[in-house]
Amino acid sequence: MESRPAETAHVRALATVSGPSEGARAPAIPEAVAARIAGAVQLSRSAGTRRAYAAGWSRFTEWCTRHGHVALPAHPVTVAAYLVDAADTVSAVGEKAYAASTLSSWVAAINHYHRTAGHPQPSAHELVAATLAGMRRDYATAGDRPRTQRAPLLVSDIRRLVDTARHQCNGWADDVLERRDNALLLLGFAGAFRRSELAALECRDVTLHREDGLHIRLRKTKTDQEGRGVVRALPTTDSHTTCPPCAYVRWVQVVSAFDAGGRSSVIRLLRGRAPFRDHVCRGGVPRTTARAPLFRAIAKNGNLSTTPISGAAIHKTIRRRAERAGYDSTLVAQFGGHSLRSGFVTQAFRNGADAHAIMRQTGHTTPAMLERYARENAPLIGNAVNDIGL
Repeated sequence: MESRPAETAHVRALATVSGPSEGARAPAIPEAVAARIAGAVQLSRSAGTRRAYAAGWSRFTEWCTRHGHVALPAHPVTVAAYLVDAADTVSAVGEKAYAASTLSSWVAAINHYHRTAGHPQPSAHELVAATLAGMRRDYATAGDRPRTQRAPLLVSDIRRLVDTARHQCNGWADDVLERRDNALLLLGFAGAFRRSELAALECRDVTLHREDGLHIRLRKTKTDQEGRGVVRALPTTDSHTTCPPCAYVRWVQVVSAFDAGGRSSVIRLLRGRAPFRDHVCRGGVPRTTARAPLFRAIAKNGNLSTTPISGAAIHKTIRRRAERAGYDSTLVAQFGGHSLRSGFVTQAFRNGADAHAIMRQTGHTTPAMLERYARENAPLIGNAVNDIGL
């Protein structure tokens, strides 16, 4: 992936600034070597982080230009004034325009570009650190822009969404969407996947295991940016209607047909299909192109794309399916891409699973985040209030 020009310039500055310990300027190196160093440094962070840093830095430099300040290196007073200005910005309805977490992400971007150019990071200065801490406290005291947690989708919700999707099919184009969306719902829920992980899956990452159901290899995750990889198992279930391996097979049949013969092949497959009345994960899986995206974008007419589905599209898919299943619009607005992962954790806690067992599937490295899910979505689980005798 090519970096943005401004970011590349700052990354390449690493090759010219003085080292932190030896105090001497770095030796002259060929342009090609400098470019390779720049690329490696850039890839040390995820694409999402790089985009967030670039956007945060662009906003800061534009603000500095408007107000006559120097952006690099920025004086601590400049950064503190920037934070105050952002925190005081309100929307048309009088609410704070930016959350406290947004201010923190902008400071992280400013720090990144300063470090890259060989300057001290502004947040290390007491004035900036105290200003940011004061902003967070002010937000919390006033109750402004509290963190909004996505509502979890529990097993009963998944069943409702899946069943509704099948019953509302009317033609082959609907069948294509139903197979993809139900595979997203069932694999995403049972695997406790982030939407970015679902979007990044390729056909080669999923195998049908004769004992375990599905083995899904995550080549890289949010907490594994170096790509050591991990395998998550999704077992078969008693009911074929909510069986993740069955949902996978039904969708892969469409993917294989499309890759082999395009639209006409998909139409032939779906028009000649047998009723889905029993498990289909007991047999083989059609061949697919190994490095092709598993979950694809789909046009309104049912045509598959060769490009992977986006995280935003997964978010919209969940809301669309909830809306079609008859959920209240207020609740639909609380659902999103994270509802599958948070739903797995919440359902597991409600079913009596301990934190270690849940972490084996979610990939969390500490129980702290799981405790937050429990407090917000399953507050009575393991709570002494159940036994106080009222």
